[in-house]
Amino acid sequence: MTDLSLKAQIAENARGQRLDQAVAELFSDYSRSRLQQWIKKGKLTLDGKIVTKPREKVYGFEEVVLEVELEPEIVWQAEDISIDIVHEDDDILVVNKQAGMVVHPAAGNWDGTLVNALLHHLPELEELPRAGIVHRLDKETTGLMVVAKTLQAHCHLVKQLQSRKVNRQYLCLANGAITAGGTVDQPIARHPLKRKLMAVVKSGKYAVTHYRVQQRFKNYTFLKVKLETGRTHQIRVHLAWLKHSLVGDPVYGGRLSLPPKASDYLINTLRSFQRQALHATELGLIHPKTLQTISWQADMPDDMAQLLSVLSSEESQ
Repeated sequence: MTDLSLKAQIAENARGQRLDQAVAELFSDYSRSRLQQWIKKGKLTLDGKIVTKPREKVYGFEEVVLEVELEPEIVWQAEDISIDIVHEDDDILVVNKQAGMVVHPAAGNWDGTLVNALLHHLPELEELPRAGIVHRLDKETTGLMVVAKTLQAHCHLVKQLQSRKVNRQYLCLANGAITAGGTVDQPIARHPLKRKLMAVVKSGKYAVTHYRVQQRFKNYTFLKVKLETGRTHQIRVHLAWLKHSLVGDPVYGGRLSLPPKASDYLINTLRSFQRQALHATELGLIHPKTLQTISWQADMPDDMAQLLSVLSSEESQ
């Protein structure tokens, strides 16, 4: 058993919540029951004081330090599932995730996930937190993800993400005409009413998204997006806040809106594209052992490329 020290700050909008509830939002990689066990064992401090009661209320802004006991929470099953490995060495592995693949096993998705596939490729990943995964992509988002193969690499990559040293760039297709690039600097937290969703919330976590226009269409804009922070659903939430939700995003974009006078070919293409048009195209980081900066790129998947091709042929200005 190995310990890992995690630090975070209770959000302002968590005021009045139970400690275990607030901590579960901060450290979502771990189950609430496991977090409760660690709290009861005295593994968590608030503003430097050990707290052992999961029911204790929080006030917001407290500094949290959690000493994590690294051991498998559940037995995840290895599955012989094909994955696109774009780089692998003794310390890290980079995959190009396909659409429709959930990253972690959870209720309703215990098999067929990226973790199941990784454990078949590298059974030793079971000993690492979250099977070595240090950042996620949504189920229907495609593209590059890095996986740690050792505890040292995991810690190094987590620190890079926390200090915003990892370069993550995405390609996406947004609804509406965006005239120029810009930056969204808006905090993100759980939606105050729809707890499964995220939203721009005044008291949420700092979140910054930079975007550049790659190609303009009459009713859509093709963007390249760079994450400065990595909040859950950040790009989807920030673009929806701009009133330019991602094409194909039923959660933050609502029902499909077809452009006026669209051809049958374009209408059929849009209707058949049933996921958010978002692809993690570039990943750059400092290698945890060599300390050299290294990066990878992944071309858009066929469905996004086809959608852009149809728009270019019918709607480009």
